[in-house]
Amino acid sequence: MVEFTSPAQVEDDPALSIPGMLAARLARDPDDVFAERSGGPDGSWTTVTVREFVDQVNAVAKGLVASGIQPGDRVAIMSRTRYEWTVVDFACWAAGALGVPVYETSSPEQVRWIVSDSGARLAVVETPDHAAAVAQVRDDLPGLTEVLVLDEGAIDTLVTRGADVPDDEIARRSALADGASLATIIYTSGTTGRPKGVELTHGNFVSITREGVAGLGEVCAKPYSRTLLFLPLAHVFARFIEVLCVPSGAVMGHAPNARNLIADLAAFQPTFVLAVPRVFEKVYNSAEQKAGDGASLRIFRWAAKVAITYSRALDTPSGPNPVLRAQHGIADRLVHRKLRAALGGRAEFAVSGGAPLGERLGHFYRGIGVRVLEGYGLTETTAPTAVNRPGLTKVGTVGPAFPGTSVRVDDDGAIWVAGPHVFRGYRHLPEQTAEVLVDGWFKTGDLGSLDDDGYLRITGRSKEIIVTAGGKNVAPALLEDRLRGHPLVSQVVVVGDQRPFIGALVTLDAEMLPGWLAMHGLPSMDVETAATNPAVLEALDRAVARTNEAVSRAESIRKIHVLSTDFTEANGYLTPSLKVKRAQVLKDFAAQIDELYEDTRQND
Repeated sequence: MVEFTSPAQVEDDPALSIPGMLAARLARDPDDVFAERSGGPDGSWTTVTVREFVDQVNAVAKGLVASGIQPGDRVAIMSRTRYEWTVVDFACWAAGALGVPVYETSSPEQVRWIVSDSGARLAVVETPDHAAAVAQVRDDLPGLTEVLVLDEGAIDTLVTRGADVPDDEIARRSALADGASLATIIYTSGTTGRPKGVELTHGNFVSITREGVAGLGEVCAKPYSRTLLFLPLAHVFARFIEVLCVPSGAVMGHAPNARNLIADLAAFQPTFVLAVPRVFEKVYNSAEQKAGDGASLRIFRWAAKVAITYSRALDTPSGPNPVLRAQHGIADRLVHRKLRAALGGRAEFAVSGGAPLGERLGHFYRGIGVRVLEGYGLTETTAPTAVNRPGLTKVGTVGPAFPGTSVRVDDDGAIWVAGPHVFRGYRHLPEQTAEVLVDGWFKTGDLGSLDDDGYLRITGRSKEIIVTAGGKNVAPALLEDRLRGHPLVSQVVVVGDQRPFIGALVTLDAEMLPGWLAMHGLPSMDVETAATNPAVLEALDRAVARTNEAVSRAESIRKIHVLSTDFTEANGYLTPSLKVKRAQVLKDFAAQIDELYEDTRQND
């Protein structure tokens, strides 16, 4: 048993709520910029002061009151990440209610479960299509009184409806919550089974955001700090940042359409961004592809190698030598500054979570001048529970425990967490709550290790550990993350439970395929053709060999099967937070997995 604690940096205030933090921000500087909104006639962004934001929130909160929403009621919010999402979220808190996020890609059945289990009385959705999805299951939701559509004037409807509600009523309701009060119910994305409702309190958010400002102020609380939210606000990671911007003073922006992300980043120019590893992989792979071939590609790869070597040298006692520093300066002028421009040009930090980033990408981004702070957390921990910090970083780890947090790794490698940011329980599931909350500690279900300095390294999920026929325990995450770094690869599922060796199902990235083929002098082809093309398969075999360099022979991937279809949220193989539904994949592709082991004599 190994345990480390990062001391709290702020004094606990059990009476403080999210509306209380917003009121403190308003009192501190009402004319400070709270957010910027896109959509100006010339593509510009317009500022929203703290006072303007609070006024909008209160006006919408009055509309919720006039709509019959009572303190403690739940309001479902189903929308892409946009400014109105944040307004409705804070308006729920101002009205004494709480928002329940629903992914905007959710099916009618998922909507039915979340709205029913949470007991939501009102739903605010983004589009008529979302309203239609709710309508399909409306007969099963007798407690749902109304559905309002943002694209059809939901905000104006609520403001008009609440015009006669007195200011004192909003002030009264805003003061009802304390740290123990329920702030939201976030439903896990459901890689296995039905999503569970994670109940998070105001105290969870207050603690983790105030500790975040104290412990990561260099990232999020400088006078010029600003961030662009493009991950779903239905996910706890983005929701944490949304609330963090209240005490930190960072300016918040919203980007609802991933297709416009590069343009939005260039226009908004965030100083810190949050993303999942797949985003960082895409930026790197796209940049490599844009480099073309010949001399340009050689220069890009040289510059990438210099960035990684330079970053690794930063971790040595002597640091980069003069020759490497000179090479780094040249690489920056030729390549690195263009890559920083892809993140808006002003990004100093990028916070990565949701899955392991991998040392190669971590060193690459630090080497080009963007410090990637990899972290680890779950919905149940209100997002980060361990994170690398500007002065406390080890690439390849998820950092030390978050301020005010304790992390324990037991003798079986299981990770346990304790702290004021840990959830209070699963909605309507007392037995499952009791299984994971034990003596003040939360059993995460993940596996890892703590080094002598208290830095946590994630090795996998306990439910995903593969035991080969030879009795070897294999954590698939490391293999999957390394192989997924190849530009041709979209998704990887490592298999081999009770089998003679480790294999993998691989899907191809349709966006990257055309450029890769052209760069390698191959004719254009679709994904289905590429999945059996000898040159493509040979490239993937080389990628597998590089992946296997990180593990023993018993843990290495011996064979792969390239699928002609990708895993997506639309076809049911990815969750809304882009995690593979492993059980579903293993079930539906059982025949392809069996093919890997039909003739195993040469692979034993």
